[in-house]
Amino acid sequence: MTEAISLGIPSLREEPQVLAPRKPTRRIMVGDIPVGDGAPISVQSMTTTKTHDIGATLQQIAELTAAGCDIVRVACPTDKDAEALPIIAKQSRIPVIADIHFQPKYVYAAIKAGCGAVRVNPGNIRKFDDQVKDICQVASDHGVSLRIGVNAGSLDPRLLKKYGKATPEALVESAVWEASLFEEHGFHDFKISVKHNDPVTMVQAYRLLSEKGDWPLHLGVTEAGPAFQGTIKSCLAFGALLAEGIGDTIRVSLSAPPVEEVKVGNKLLEFMGLRPRQLEIVSCPSCGRAQVDVWTLAESVEEGLKEITAPLRVAVMGCVVNGPGEAREADLGCASGNGKGQIFVRGKVVETVPEDQIVETLLKHAQAMAAEMEDELGADALAGSAPVVVTPGA
Repeated sequence: MTEAISLGIPSLREEPQVLAPRKPTRRIMVGDIPVGDGAPISVQSMTTTKTHDIGATLQQIAELTAAGCDIVRVACPTDKDAEALPIIAKQSRIPVIADIHFQPKYVYAAIKAGCGAVRVNPGNIRKFDDQVKDICQVASDHGVSLRIGVNAGSLDPRLLKKYGKATPEALVESAVWEASLFEEHGFHDFKISVKHNDPVTMVQAYRLLSEKGDWPLHLGVTEAGPAFQGTIKSCLAFGALLAEGIGDTIRVSLSAPPVEEVKVGNKLLEFMGLRPRQLEIVSCPSCGRAQVDVWTLAESVEEGLKEITAPLRVAVMGCVVNGPGEAREADLGCASGNGKGQIFVRGKVVETVPEDQIVETLLKHAQAMAAEMEDELGADALAGSAPVVVTPGA
């Protein structure tokens, strides 16, 4: 039998490779989640419900939690929303961040409600600078951290006039100025974001900000767009920054259900070696060499394995060029051709089946292997997001 050549696929116990060491930042807490100073990068999202609809909001938070969300943000534009925060913060299984704009009174209400953190947007809170001392005192008294959230769409008019538009320098000047106001009162429990809808501007802003201090940074491309476009924008920007060690929390902002944001964020971190890997499907691209219907096979396998979270790599291959090698080096795989498929389990051919039995055979083996991993690692260690298909080069 041909000796297997390693393609660099990590085992369950290997430390994942990363592109760069994390940039040192100060440590803060968002509820019970550590942020900065080497803590795992957290994935955030935001509810789309009216916060004062407590049942609907808690239901969506539960769905986000099940999808692998670490921290959730809720809007607080009205008195009714502020009144709902104590119940939501208490019943949520993950820390809740209150999102505050315009009315400073809601900052105090959110802190006292037991939220894990409060996001403030200095550009549109009335007389925000005059409120900083009191906010610092109340936040310190309650052990609540803050996020200074600077956005291109709501930048301080003074900076827009100075720079002409929301440039990286304008975003960073706003953030650094506001950070200094908190720090002069001895308050350091905050992280910063400088979001823009253009990923190039956003990357430039975060690079510049990371050179100015050791604040933990929350990454986001704001108003990134619908799911397809927004995913590309966010992965481009986050990938560039995380590859340089910049970033402590992320939110993929999509015009889509918030669970989709969490799925993308988790998979991005997995593929960058910043989170333990989970289920991954490797499949052939569209190619004239394929001798079976790989597209349908891959989609059927993905659908059949959607509930499995064990860290399996499953290869669904359709030609003799890359097929045997990819199938051999995956945990489980098939190398298909001439109407049949060889099934590989941990590098060895265990059976050959007709094309119409490939999917059911792969699913059978995958479920057995996942059960073994669950027994070995524990069910809690395998909880996480749904699989993503990746396509090796032709």
